[in-house]
Amino acid sequence: MTTRYLEIRQGVLSKNDQLAATLRGRLQAAGLLTLNVVSSPGSGKTALLERMMGDMRKTGHPVAALVGDLQTDNDAKRLARSGAPVRQIVTDGMCHLEVEMITAHLNAWDLDLNTLEFFFIENVGNLVCPTWYDLGEDLRIVLLSVTEGEDKPLKYPSMFYSADVAIITKMDLAEACEFDRALAHENILSVRPGIRIFETSAKKGTGIAELIDFLVHTRAKKYVG
Repeated sequence: MTTRYLEIRQGVLSKNDQLAATLRGRLQAAGLLTLNVVSSPGSGKTALLERMMGDMRKTGHPVAALVGDLQTDNDAKRLARSGAPVRQIVTDGMCHLEVEMITAHLNAWDLDLNTLEFFFIENVGNLVCPTWYDLGEDLRIVLLSVTEGEDKPLKYPSMFYSADVAIITKMDLAEACEFDRALAHENILSVRPGIRIFETSAKKGTGIAELIDFLVHTRAKKYVG
C-alpha cells in the first residue's frame, strides 16, 4: 500500500511539474513576475497583498491576483479593494493549489496578461501541502507573523527551505508579543541559508516600499537585464 501511494504521489507531482513548466513559459512570455505566496492561516497574507497591490498600482506597476481558499470568496473581495483584477479559486476542502487550477482559471478569466507586470497567487493557508506543488511561479514567498512564534521555520522546515523570500508580518505587534526578532532571523536562515528576509506591517506600512522595490528590481533584472 505504501509503495502504491508513493507511485501515485510521484505521478501527480510529475504531471503538475510538467504543466507548471508550460504555465511558467506562458507567464514569462507576457513579461510577468509571478509570486506564489504561502503561509499558515492568519499570518496576514491577504492584508499584506491588499496593501502591496494598492501601492504597486499607484506607482505604475499593474498587478493581478488569484486567491485560493477552501471556501468563500472573502479574501478575493478584500484584495479587489486594491483596484487590481482579482479572481477567487475555491478548492472545496483541498489544502493547496495545483497548477491545473491556476491554468483553468486563467483560461476562463477575461484578463490580458500582457497588460500586467506582476501576478500574485495567494495559496491556501497551509505550511505543509503547498510545499510540493510548483505553480509556475518565479518566486515562492513564505510568511511568518510575529504572533506565530520564532520557531515556526523549525517546525515547518520543508516550506521555508523551498521558499525564495521570507516575510515577517505584523511587526507592529512585535513588542506586545515579545517577539525575538534576532531568533526568528536565525531560525529562518538555519533552514534556508542566504534567503532574503523582509519585516513588514500592513497596518502601519512598515517595510512595504522596500519589498515592492525588491520585486520591481527583480522583474527588471529578469526582463531588462
